[in-house]
Amino acid sequence: MATLSASCHCGAITLTLPRAPRQLTDCNCSICRRYGALWAYYSRSQVRIAGAPKAMNAYSWGRKHLKFQRCARCGCITHYIRPTRGADQRMGVNARMFAPETLAPLRIRHLDGASSWKYLD
Repeated sequence: MATLSASCHCGAITLTLPRAPRQLTDCNCSICRRYGALWAYYSRSQVRIAGAPKAMNAYSWGRKHLKFQRCARCGCITHYIRPTRGADQRMGVNARMFAPETLAPLRIRHLDGASSWKYLD
């Protein structure tokens, strides 16, 4: 099985994924547009995350439905999880950490997270 690797800017956090995503999501909600993330979705059991202890810190706000993880050293947003759900739920991986040639052929769907929560395409 081919795998895909991703890392933050400084390399302190790495993610190993089972495959390239089929498509990406570009969300315009207040946090995603500020992060500049493109989201690829995987089951949490499919993603291997490695890093030194205390390499990551997290940010949540409001009702804390999402927990955004970032590198404590370089600040790159690596992924998010939904802490209130089961361990094998879907998670978002920031595809901006992939090599550019991995992203080039992928379809990007635009999500109106700022208003309707509907895809715009």
